[in-house]
Amino acid sequence: MQTPQRLKQLGFLGFNTVASLRKGTSVIPDVPCVYLVLYTSKSNPDFINPGTGGFFKGKNPNVSIEELQANWIDNEPIIYIGKATSLHRRIWLYIKFGNGHPVGHYGGRYIWQIKDSGSLIICWKPITDQDPADIESRLIQEFKAQHNGQRPFANLIG
Repeated sequence: MQTPQRLKQLGFLGFNTVASLRKGTSVIPDVPCVYLVLYTSKSNPDFINPGTGGFFKGKNPNVSIEELQANWIDNEPIIYIGKATSLHRRIWLYIKFGNGHPVGHYGGRYIWQIKDSGSLIICWKPITDQDPADIESRLIQEFKAQHNGQRPFANLIG
């Protein structure tokens, strides 16, 4: 389990709540990054159906409460690992999608079915000398190795 303190030691920055980013994303740099969405509450979340995610191209982003519960990993703060060539644009789209707008950010959509998604934390690590996709893939593989092959809660296959 990676705590926010340990993530800071590994070079992650930001640690902004979704609620604060809904007010503005100017604190997000426009650089290539990997980013994490963290759930730091001691108790498991309450899930909602429907969630707040947008319907991109008419596709319903919601899944059943049972599916959300089946994907949840107890006591693990990292619930999504993402990549971006422009972090500012990527997070702006992610927040916009979570506010119900039909934008193309379908990945990580499970977080928008967490009742208190505003308390989630987004942090990032700038990537200057490698492809963010390679770092994202490595981080997901490391996560899976520590969690019996399970991906982070909102990192979906397909």
